[in-house]
Amino acid sequence: MLPEGVTSPAVLAERLEAHDYLADTGLATACFLALRLHRPLFLEGDAGVGKTSVGHVLAGVLDAPLIRLQCYEGIDASQALYDWDFPRQLLHLRAAEAGGERDPDRLEAELFDRRFLLARPLLAALETTPSVLLIDEVDRADDEFEAFLLEVLSDFTVSIPELGTVRAEVPPVVVVTSNRTREVHDALKRRCYYHWVEHPDFAREVAIVERRVPGASGRLAEQVTSTVQRLRTADLLKPPGVAETLDWTEALVALGTTELEPELASATLGSVLKYREDQERARQQVAGIVQETVAG
Repeated sequence: MLPEGVTSPAVLAERLEAHDYLADTGLATACFLALRLHRPLFLEGDAGVGKTSVGHVLAGVLDAPLIRLQCYEGIDASQALYDWDFPRQLLHLRAAEAGGERDPDRLEAELFDRRFLLARPLLAALETTPSVLLIDEVDRADDEFEAFLLEVLSDFTVSIPELGTVRAEVPPVVVVTSNRTREVHDALKRRCYYHWVEHPDFAREVAIVERRVPGASGRLAEQVTSTVQRLRTADLLKPPGVAETLDWTEALVALGTTELEPELASATLGSVLKYREDQERARQQVAGIVQETVAG
C-alpha cells in the first residue's frame, strides 16, 4: 500500500510535506506503519490538531479518491453502508406495469438489481480500488455503530441479502479519527494502529502557518502562533487548534496587517475562539499576551 519509493517514515514525511502537511516523526511513523502493515490508522487528539487532514493528504500522496464517513449521534449501518433508491424503484415498477409485466418474481428481481442500490461511504470504499476511507469523529457515534465498524474493518466484507456478499478486492486505506469526547472501545483500537496527535511545537506551527497562509509575514506568523499557544494554556471551554491559528492569520492578512496589535487581536478573536465565554475570558488577557509577544 506504500507509494513507490517510500521506504521509511522520513521519506513518507517528505511526500506529506509535498502536499502541504508537516508531520512530526511520530505521526509520519504511524502513517508509514499503517500503510506497511495494512492496518487502519486510528488518530486521537484534541479538535483542530490536523487529524482529518491526514486522510486528505494520504489520498493525495496515494493518488486515490477520498471517501469520507462523517459520524454523528444516531448514525446507523444503513446510513454508512447502502440504501435502496426507492423513488427509482417505484418509477421502474410503474413502467413495468404499464408495459404489461405480470411476473411477480421477475419484477421483484428487477427491483433489487444493483443499479437501484445507493452505495454509502463504507460500501463505496470497498468497491473502489485504490481508495482512502476517512471515518471522521467516530467518538460521536454510539456503541452499536462502533461494533458494526469493527466487524466491517475486520474482513472488509459486507453482506447484502438481495445481492450477496461484497468483498473489497484491495482493502482501502482507512483513517479513523476521534476527538475523545468519549472513550472508544479497546476492541476497535486494537484493530487499528493508534496514534495520539499532539498540538505542534512552536517552530512546526509557525512553519505550518507560513506554508498554508503564504500572504502572512514571518513576524505575523510567529506572533499569532505564540499568542494561540499561550491561549491553549488558559482555562477555556474550547482551546484553539491549528485550524484556528490558520483562520486567525488569514483574517489578519485579509485586514492588511503585518503585525499583531492588541486592539486588532481583540477585535478578531472570533476567528480563534468560538464561545462567548472564552472570548470574554480571553479578551481580558489577550492584550497583555500580545504586548508580551510583540515585546519578545
